[in-house]
Amino acid sequence: FAAIDPEEFYDFQVHRPTVRLQPGLTRRLEWPRNELSLCRSGERDVVLLLGTEPNLRWRTYAQEILQVCVELGAELLVTLGAFLADVPHTRPAPVSASSTDPDWLTRPGVEPARYEGPTGIVGVLHDAAPAVGLPSLSLWAAAPHYLPSGPNPKVALALLEALRDVVGLEVDTRDMARIAEGWQRRVDEEIAEDPGLADYVRQLEREGTGEPSPMPTADDLVEELERYLREQGRDQGAGG
Repeated sequence: FAAIDPEEFYDFQVHRPTVRLQPGLTRRLEWPRNELSLCRSGERDVVLLLGTEPNLRWRTYAQEILQVCVELGAELLVTLGAFLADVPHTRPAPVSASSTDPDWLTRPGVEPARYEGPTGIVGVLHDAAPAVGLPSLSLWAAAPHYLPSGPNPKVALALLEALRDVVGLEVDTRDMARIAEGWQRRVDEEIAEDPGLADYVRQLEREGTGEPSPMPTADDLVEELERYLREQGRDQGAGG
C-alpha cells in the first residue's frame, strides 16, 4: 500500500536500478524499493516491510519507518534476520532474540542474544523505537556457515515458528515445513558425496545445543591479526 522513495537513501552505484523487458520489448526501469504491505493474522493486522538496507541517512530512514508505525497505531515492531554460525543443517535453526524491552527476553521460548559488534539498519530501528513509544523485538536465526549463500527454508521456518510461539501470530507453517524437508534431503545428498564435510557436520551435531557463535567478520579477523602481531612484537622486543 506504500513505498519509500529510494532517492535519499541509496548509492545507486552500489544498488543500481535494473532494466526489465516487458511484452513488446519495451523497457522498464526498477529502482531499489522498500515496500509496505498489509495482511491479516487472526485478529491482528500485520504491516510488512520488505526492502534493501539503505546506504545513506540511516537515522532519517529509521524515523520515516517509525513515523509510519505511529500513524498506523502499531503496537510492536518485529524484525527478522539470519546470521552465519557453526550450526548443522540437520537440526532446527536456533533462534535468539534481542529487545529494548527486557520483558520480552524473559518469555518462554526466548533465548536472549549476546551479540556485540557492528550492526545494520535493524539495530538503528530498534535503538530509535523507544523514542516513539514503540516496543520492539528482533528475532535472529542461525544458518550453517558451510552452505552456499541463498534461501534457507529451515531458517525461514524457524523464524515463522518464533513469530507464532513468541509473538503470538497465527502463522500456518505447514507449506514451509514441507519445503524445508525437501531442501534438507537435497543438502544431505550433496554432503554425503564429500566425506570431509560430512564428518564436520557430524562433529557439529555432537557439540551440543548451546547458543551458536556468529562467524567472525573480516574486521574481526583483521583486528585479531593486528593484536597478535602487536603481541609478537612486544615478545621479540623483550627477548632482544
